[in-house]
Amino acid sequence: MTIRERMERMEHETLSPYASLSENSKGRDMEEPQCDIRPVYQRDRDRILHCKAFRRLKNKTQVFLTPKGDHYRTRLSHTLEVSQNARTIAKALRLNEDLVEAIALGHDLGHTPFGHAGERVLNRLCEDGFKHNIQSVRIVEKLEKNGQGLNLTWEVRDGIANHQTSTMPHTLEGKIVRLSDKIAYIHHDIDDAIRGRIMAEEDIPLEIRRAIGADSGKRLDFLIHNIITNSLDQNDIIMSDEAFEAMRELRSFMFHNVYINPVAKGEEKKAEELLEKLFFYYMEHPMEMPWQYTNMIAEGVAKERVVSDYISGMTDQYAIAKFSEYFVPKAWQVK
Repeated sequence: MTIRERMERMEHETLSPYASLSENSKGRDMEEPQCDIRPVYQRDRDRILHCKAFRRLKNKTQVFLTPKGDHYRTRLSHTLEVSQNARTIAKALRLNEDLVEAIALGHDLGHTPFGHAGERVLNRLCEDGFKHNIQSVRIVEKLEKNGQGLNLTWEVRDGIANHQTSTMPHTLEGKIVRLSDKIAYIHHDIDDAIRGRIMAEEDIPLEIRRAIGADSGKRLDFLIHNIITNSLDQNDIIMSDEAFEAMRELRSFMFHNVYINPVAKGEEKKAEELLEKLFFYYMEHPMEMPWQYTNMIAEGVAKERVVSDYISGMTDQYAIAKFSEYFVPKAWQVK
């Protein structure tokens, strides 16, 4: 018996009857030999952790564009916080922690530079639209490893594709990540907004603070405990009605006071114009993209889709550097 088989037996003995067992996975699009050490979801987690798209997340905007300070969240630190929240919940509910972690680490791989500002630009310019969750799946299926993809299991790709509010994953582990994503960004966006002096803790409506906690740490603790308590021994991942409504009201408060706040978002128009100019530049000069992308055009993939693939994969700094290279006279460029 291999180490992997022993670990799969342990899943049978220790995990909840509602957990997604590794040996019951629907599998990969391309069959491949099993690892003798790692079950399939652990293997998927490792592939995501080592891929180039994951490393680029450290230089992609979460909320604040190129903030002045070392402690603001990036897309990578957001991803790690989602993973930590999700693993805490999964362990308490005896669900598959490897599957949860793989989904969490991969859920935002498709995010553009400059956060949702970049997503809006590509969604407007690309005829078929652009959504970061769908792009995340495209990365792991088609773009990573020079077009080979990562060949992840169905359950991981399902969780990545359906982590948005408007969709629902098919596994409990995917549902955990879906809620953990919302909890993480509410928690850290408040923290960053307070650090950026856009708001103060006292600005949050008193009824919300009374319902779910008077600071970020207490709110995080309350929401995670609420999910665990209400989902224990259930074939679903749920919150109490009161907690869900308070979280919904807090998200609404953040939308009006942070996400459209001119201090936090005042520079986004410039970022959108930068990406729009890059988009049309590559549409006119596709050979300026790396060979992997020009090959896709030669194989019949729509040029605007390929251009979107390339631009969405850029970090903030790389997009700024390419814009400077194409549109700013060399004598004017900052050395």
